Amino acid sequence: MNHTTLSAHEIDRRAAPAVGTRSRIRFTVLAMILLLATIAYADRSILSIAAPGIVKEFGLSSVQLGYVLSAFSWAYVVGQIPGGLLLDRLGTKAVYGVTLVLWSIATILVGFVGEVTTELSVALGLLFALRFALGFIEAPSFPANNRVAAMWFPKEERGLATSLFASASYFAVAIFSPLAGQLTQHFGWPAPFFVVGTLGILSAFVWTRVMHEPRKHPKVSKVELDHMIAGGAMVDIDSTQERSARPPLSWKLAKALLGNRMLWCAYVGQYCTIALSYFFITWFPIYLVQARGMSVAGAGLAAVLPAVAGFLGGIAGGTVSDWLIRRGWSVSWARKTPFVLGMALGCCLVLSAFTESNTLIVLLMTLAFLGKGAAAGAGTWAIACDTAPREAVGLAGAIFNCVGNIGGIVTPIVFGYIVQATHGYTAGLYFVAAHCLVAAATYLFFMGRIERVSAT
Repeated sequence: MNHTTLSAHEIDRRAAPAVGTRSRIRFTVLAMILLLATIAYADRSILSIAAPGIVKEFGLSSVQLGYVLSAFSWAYVVGQIPGGLLLDRLGTKAVYGVTLVLWSIATILVGFVGEVTTELSVALGLLFALRFALGFIEAPSFPANNRVAAMWFPKEERGLATSLFASASYFAVAIFSPLAGQLTQHFGWPAPFFVVGTLGILSAFVWTRVMHEPRKHPKVSKVELDHMIAGGAMVDIDSTQERSARPPLSWKLAKALLGNRMLWCAYVGQYCTIALSYFFITWFPIYLVQARGMSVAGAGLAAVLPAVAGFLGGIAGGTVSDWLIRRGWSVSWARKTPFVLGMALGCCLVLSAFTESNTLIVLLMTLAFLGKGAAAGAGTWAIACDTAPREAVGLAGAIFNCVGNIGGIVTPIVFGYIVQATHGYTAGLYFVAAHCLVAAATYLFFMGRIERVSAT
């Protein structure tokens, strides 16, 4: 099927910028998915800032709070495969736009729980149900980001592209944790849900203006398009022709995605990085309040430095990985090296158990999430882009994120049980740090060569 033929209208539209110039519209698109990924993580993380107020109002125990904190991930995991199939069949722009509006409404509704009931059992059910709905609706978001990166970016730029949206959790915490802390302190715990939900709805309108298929974007020059195609960008995966010609889900495709050792090592790596992320956006602020005596606003501010470090680490990991590829390194070692080193650095978070200094704890978390950010930037979604079969980019990203986000279920619940059983946080810190060692060993000793999987 020939996707390179352009209409006369398209040729005329590109005539001016096509000669000797290269537009950089792909970076505008990248900025857009960074914005949406940041809002998506803000929806997830503000619950931890609001949690002390929720616990006070409704009387939740640590275990009950753990289940509420994990509700998002239960549904997020369940929704990954349907979300990936929708992306492959309906395209990124439509699925992302509609789900963004719906999940923002679910976020806003959380803020109304206190208006509906003061009964613990009813409030617990409503909080769990709304967070579950949020997770299910938001499920296609990161597979969609992965599709956009595969569609718009050549291989040697893909590490940077994926590191940006993979690091959105830190960006979200750096921006929204202090904001949510101030809103909670001055207006009550529902306020952050109203603000972030409204921002999501407004962002959906911006998305419809910015996102187009590469060949149909009104501002993309031929030089930029040629650069993308030459570097392996899959510019046509969202086209109507390719989506309609795409074969249906088959056992052969499923076996290719579920029976490959390299992919399972990538899934384990994603699981471990997600586990660390969910500790950071769920229990870490609560730890600072309950175990370290900080105010809610103070905990929000204390989360900023580790969040910024994680974001910068993600950019550095992706950038270094791309640079190593340009220097002639294999894709395998260019992706693995920052990942292994970063996860090794992440282990230092366990040292927080041996100090009484809140300042030192924040610094240790900063180092840990600098390393975790570098690992995620180089060795998670970049690998998902590098290895996904062309005919199932959405589904491949969904499976990758599905397995990975089981960490978002396990971590909040297990941590809650650990806190309740031990009446402290030390064992929980060991539990989280162990994920760093498992991930580094998996990539270093078991993964093997990183290459695109074929379903034929």
